[in-house]
Amino acid sequence: MATYIRGLNLYFRAMSIFKHHRGFSTMYQEGNLTLGLYFPIEAYTGAVPVMDVAQQIRTARLAESQGFAALYFRDVLLNVPSFGDVGHIYDAWTFMGYMAAHTSRIALATGSIITTLRHPLHVAKSAASIDRLSNQRLVLGLATGDRPEEFPAFNQDMTNREGLFQEALAVMRQTWRSDFPAISTLRVHMSGADLLPKPLLGTIPVMVTGNSRQSVKWIAEHGDGWLFYPQNLIQQAATIQKWRSMTEKFKPFSQSLYVDLSENPDESPSPIHLGFRAGRNFLTRYLTDLKDIGVNHVGLNLKYSRRPAHEVVQELGEYVVPNFPAHDTAE
Repeated sequence: MATYIRGLNLYFRAMSIFKHHRGFSTMYQEGNLTLGLYFPIEAYTGAVPVMDVAQQIRTARLAESQGFAALYFRDVLLNVPSFGDVGHIYDAWTFMGYMAAHTSRIALATGSIITTLRHPLHVAKSAASIDRLSNQRLVLGLATGDRPEEFPAFNQDMTNREGLFQEALAVMRQTWRSDFPAISTLRVHMSGADLLPKPLLGTIPVMVTGNSRQSVKWIAEHGDGWLFYPQNLIQQAATIQKWRSMTEKFKPFSQSLYVDLSENPDESPSPIHLGFRAGRNFLTRYLTDLKDIGVNHVGLNLKYSRRPAHEVVQELGEYVVPNFPAHDTAE
């Protein structure tokens, strides 16, 4: 019991010190909104992007210099044609490490690591390694996975996603905060061994993605924040109100948004998949509305852009990001 209470105390203490975590504090501040970009930072048709890595680095560095708060890495393990989207092709951890070495301040966010198809100890070690090597810039989004074809490929039962997700989060937190923990779960039987490195804070900020087959109450209790999907403003406001009613202290609310930025700054919005096409003036007003209802961060995806992504990032950085800049953190 004493060990259990000590673990809880360490966890809740960590919640209060995320203000000292560079990635979290760059992205999140109560009452404010920041912007991020999803890889591939590229406009393309079909499922597979070009992924010119040198260009991805140039655009990522441009985003960092212009005040974007985060770069998002996706964990798409297999090409499933029915989904029409393979993400940034490269393994999430490998690509994140590469981009971490080419940037210095911007947060590295996952949107999201699939806990059901990766062993919890592998995820815990990879996350702690990235967090240490990047100077605490990792904000760890986790998800259950939703591509049915992937589960038999990894010999996993898709119907057990709820339990596998809970197991993974519990194992990661225990290995991060404890030395030589004794763990016995469905996938982990650990005794007489330890996982290194440890995060400097004894934990890493974890954002639960969507519902991950959990209740909102469970997410509010166990997550450090919520990474959700775009909805109309009324629905999103209701979702955030419910979220805030279940969180005693500030836990950020993030969402994704697909944007096709028009060359005409005054163009009115027209819908695209999970977002809209519009000029920068409407986009700025819309983001302000999101801020007003309590959204703390928006990750932008430029897949459906009709313009080169680098050009769009340049315009966003000049005209939109100054209204929602990354928060300053100590070096």
